[in-house]
Amino acid sequence: MAERGCRVAMEAVPLMMNEERLLGPNGRHERRNKRRFQIEQEVRYKMLYGQRIAETGSGKTLNISSGGVFFTTENVLTAGMPVELSMNWPVLLHDSCPMKLMIYGCVIRSGDRGSAVAIERYEFRTQGAKSFQQNPTQPRNEYRLTN
Repeated sequence: MAERGCRVAMEAVPLMMNEERLLGPNGRHERRNKRRFQIEQEVRYKMLYGQRIAETGSGKTLNISSGGVFFTTENVLTAGMPVELSMNWPVLLHDSCPMKLMIYGCVIRSGDRGSAVAIERYEFRTQGAKSFQQNPTQPRNEYRLTN
């Protein structure tokens, strides 16, 4: 039987309280122990129920860290459910190849402002190299075959 819940252990939450805390933008100590980055990108999500997709939607990431992501959603998501996120990564691989970040995790909270997902694993996928177009300011070379 497929497991429905997520692998995020609730016992791990109290352990984070003893770890060194980061200072937030307002100078106060943060509850989180990972640095968050303000990355706003379009995101697509799939709520999973076993092997079936229970719900899909789109939103925008508000911030992301190595441990989680906070993003806007079309609806309030069910806490404790597995979710798959897909977003375009804002940096090109080797300055030419777009990448997609796939995040697999668990919804830990959701409300009117958005949803928070604890990241269980992630992977980058390439999306094919950008086509190399000639710079329009450069003159085009024209070649003709003659007999």
